[in-house]
Amino acid sequence: MTACAIETTAEDDDREGKQGGSGGRPTGFTTTANGAYAARLAGVGDALYVERWTLDGPEPYAVPLPLDQPEEPHAQLLPLADGRVLVCRRVDGRRRSFSLLYPTGPATGELRLGSVDAPGSEGLVLLPPSPDGICAYAMCVGPDSTTLWLVAGGAFGPERVAEVEGHCSGGVWLDRTGRMLALDRRLGDGPVKAVAVDLERGGEVTPLLQITEESDDRLLLADPDSGLLLIRSDAPSPGHDRLGWGVLGSLLPVRFPDCLRLDDAAVTPFAVQPGQVLMPESCAVALRIDAAAGSWVGTWRPSSRRMDQLAVPQGWLAGAGLWTPGGVLRLPYATPGTPCGLAALEPPPEPDPVPEPEPVAVPEEPRVCRPVPLQQAPLTDRRPAD
Repeated sequence: MTACAIETTAEDDDREGKQGGSGGRPTGFTTTANGAYAARLAGVGDALYVERWTLDGPEPYAVPLPLDQPEEPHAQLLPLADGRVLVCRRVDGRRRSFSLLYPTGPATGELRLGSVDAPGSEGLVLLPPSPDGICAYAMCVGPDSTTLWLVAGGAFGPERVAEVEGHCSGGVWLDRTGRMLALDRRLGDGPVKAVAVDLERGGEVTPLLQITEESDDRLLLADPDSGLLLIRSDAPSPGHDRLGWGVLGSLLPVRFPDCLRLDDAAVTPFAVQPGQVLMPESCAVALRIDAAAGSWVGTWRPSSRRMDQLAVPQGWLAGAGLWTPGGVLRLPYATPGTPCGLAALEPPPEPDPVPEPEPVAVPEEPRVCRPVPLQQAPLTDRRPAD
């Protein structure tokens, strides 16, 4: 199962712990890469504590992990594949401390990992859970460069693993091993471009996405099985972001379907169906829709020309969810009567494909950079508009 975390509220937006900027992943409900565990801050008022959810059993259940002192609202959480939960706490204005919490009978065990000095104006944020389920990484943004830290899974506490030139945000894993990380980088006053960072080669940076030279091109989600990429860019209409999709390593243009654009609502992808090996057009994508009336879910496939909108369960932890390989969307929710629930939604079946003309030919000299990034593609093709 593939999951992306996210609980977005006005209160959350004020917290320091925005885990990446492009995908809208603030601190809230965060799942492991394999969808087995999740973690969130629970409690009322100032009496906050860490709560771990188990999602891969017959029924979901939550385990509270309280300590003697309540957690601060800006504490950041990240569950690991062994069931422990990493907590990042603000010690003072500059330092961030890291601990692993785990259940020990009726009590909560805590393993302190050390701390990191985070002098940047944006502090330090945890990156999304690593695909290996063992390591945890954090990003500290400074005035001229961004530092990546291994904060759990190392031999001697937090370790600095890379420094990337420029102001970085986002954070999307491109493989199943936790080696290749995509970041959205801005150099000086230039546009934002997604780049790939090789953590096993000292943070070597490779261009990943450039639609035009002037456009802001951000990577929101990536599915390693199919190669499907979800992109946000203002290339089609400068100054106005659009959702698009492409395929990692493909020479075909990035597409910007009209069905993903709503005039009166914000649309943000948060989960991609796993297991669709080499079939990116068949991957189901879950999208969070935010409007004046509230938040609900949309589902869409690249092969489809429509986005289906679905009602969500009461108490949905907005923006959180995971797909099964079979195409069932599971949404976590919490209500007074059901403090730990997981609703299953089955989107409408995929419509029969409509034959279409072949897309426009690629440029004569396509730009392909290691590790197999998207080509520098034109904005339009000769297919009928989506």
